[in-house]
Amino acid sequence: MKILYFHGFASAGSSGTATHLRNMLYEYGVQVISPDIPVSPAEALPFLQQLVTAEQPDLIIGTSMGGLYTEQMYGVPRIMVNPSFHMARHLTFQGMGRHEFLNKRQDGAKDFKVDKEMIAQFREVEKHSFSHVTNEEKLRVWGLFGKNDKFVNCQPEFKKAYGQEHFRLFDGEHHLNDIVLKREVLPLVKELLKL
Repeated sequence: MKILYFHGFASAGSSGTATHLRNMLYEYGVQVISPDIPVSPAEALPFLQQLVTAEQPDLIIGTSMGGLYTEQMYGVPRIMVNPSFHMARHLTFQGMGRHEFLNKRQDGAKDFKVDKEMIAQFREVEKHSFSHVTNEEKLRVWGLFGKNDKFVNCQPEFKKAYGQEHFRLFDGEHHLNDIVLKREVLPLVKELLKL
C-alpha cells in the first residue's frame, strides 16, 4: 500500500505530519511518500500530477495548501485536511514578501519569495478546483476540518462541491499534531485502506 502526502505552504516533505504518518503506518506495511512540493504553483501542479501517475498511490492526503492540490488529483481516493482553496487571496492580504521554510527542504533552500507572479499562478490553479467533481469523485473524497482553525475556513466550498457525506469536523486547529493524527486521520486511513 502506498500513500502520497502533500504538505502545506512553506513546508517540506520532511514535515512532522509526514513523519508521524510514516511512523503510524509502518506496522501496516504502508509506504508514505512525501515530496517537497515546488514553490511555484505553475510547477507544483504538473509535478504532483506526474508523481501520482508514476507512483499510483492507494490514497492521497493533503493538508492546507496541499489540500488545494489534492482536490485536483481526480480518480484517486483522497483526504483533504483543512484545505486552503484560496491561496491567492490569502497571500495577497497576508503573505507578500520573503518567507522562511518551516521544515528542511531537500534542495537546502532556506527561504522563498511570494510575489504577484506566484499569486497569479495560484489564481490560475484555483480556477480548476472542483472542475471534475462527479458522483464517483464524491465517493473518493473526504474533508476533515478543525473546529478551531483560525487560518483557513473552506468548509462551505467543500460542502458545496462534495456534499456532507464525507465532511467531518474535528477538535483541533489548522496545524496538525500527533494526537489529531492518531484520533482523526489514522482511523479514516485504516478504514479507506482496509487495514
